[in-house]
Amino acid sequence: MGMTSGSSGGAVSDINVTPLIDVLLVLLIIFMVIVPVTPKGLETLVPQPPKNKTAEPENTRTIVVQVLSNGAAAPSYKINEQAFNKADIEPKLTEIFANRAEKVMFVKGDKDLDFSKIAEVIDYGHQAGVDNIGLITPRVEAGQ
Repeated sequence: MGMTSGSSGGAVSDINVTPLIDVLLVLLIIFMVIVPVTPKGLETLVPQPPKNKTAEPENTRTIVVQVLSNGAAAPSYKINEQAFNKADIEPKLTEIFANRAEKVMFVKGDKDLDFSKIAEVIDYGHQAGVDNIGLITPRVEAGQ
């Protein structure tokens, strides 16, 4: 049996990695527990239903531009239930939003229309200086 005594060599220069791995695992567990797992997403504002169902006075601050389908003919346009020609929409919107601090407009289009007709009205709103333009869909209108 050949056993050698410690007279050959000197100090061992290898690092003992077992304690380092233990520290690494403890730190990994700590960071896994500390880091919150809340989901991240986009911030949105969801309209809330009114608390009471009483009749509210008509809001003249809300501007709704409707694009109504006329079958094969050109669509008709309304601003707050008042009929307008297509060429008169942009000047009227510019007049409406000239003195307003909140520049919010809604566009409501028929489901049978091509979206390009609705996009033209959105473009008229941008040219009139409207900051926020919302779309009213049948689901939004039904209150779902």
